Amino acid sequence: MADAKVFLVHGWDGSPANNWFPWLKRELEQRGFLVSAPAMPHPRMPTIEDWVSHLSATVGKPDEDTYLIGHSMGCQAIARYLERLPARATVGGAVFVAGFLKRLTNIGDSPEEKAVEREWLQTPLDLKKVKNHLSQSVAIFSDDDPWVPLDNQNDFKDELGSSIIIEHAKRHFSNEAGIKELPAALDAVLTMTRDRSQD
Repeated sequence: MADAKVFLVHGWDGSPANNWFPWLKRELEQRGFLVSAPAMPHPRMPTIEDWVSHLSATVGKPDEDTYLIGHSMGCQAIARYLERLPARATVGGAVFVAGFLKRLTNIGDSPEEKAVEREWLQTPLDLKKVKNHLSQSVAIFSDDDPWVPLDNQNDFKDELGSSIIIEHAKRHFSNEAGIKELPAALDAVLTMTRDRSQD
């Protein structure tokens, strides 16, 4: 799907060079997608305003050929970006990997870490608005993620209508867990774009 644009949004303390992002970017580009993987601002101390503003500037004017893929806090950033879109704007779809909307576990005890966790979890998020801008979505979780418990899937499934995929023993889908490729995310994008092209 040559016109499709994909934006990869990394997580807290992450970068576009981490985890499965380089592999996914390469795989998508080989299939003709235009792929952008922005380095989000000050990833160790991310704020909602900075990340949503940066993502908005990176995407420009979204349309139904726009797809967003997030990892961990990148999923929150995508949801909050969608929440702020103008009423009639929609994107083609989103893939949420290890996304959280309700709670995290085992976050560090430093005041800085607690402040980040508090801002992202306690700042209201209107999921109905998010859903209005989202044609389709897939949420991927691991059954042994130390930070993102599986009950986070409920919001994605019930409020956003996401298809849920539970992977086994992939931890937080990160380098530390040895996850350098994520075929489920690639398959999700390919399925969404194929479905759109058949509409």
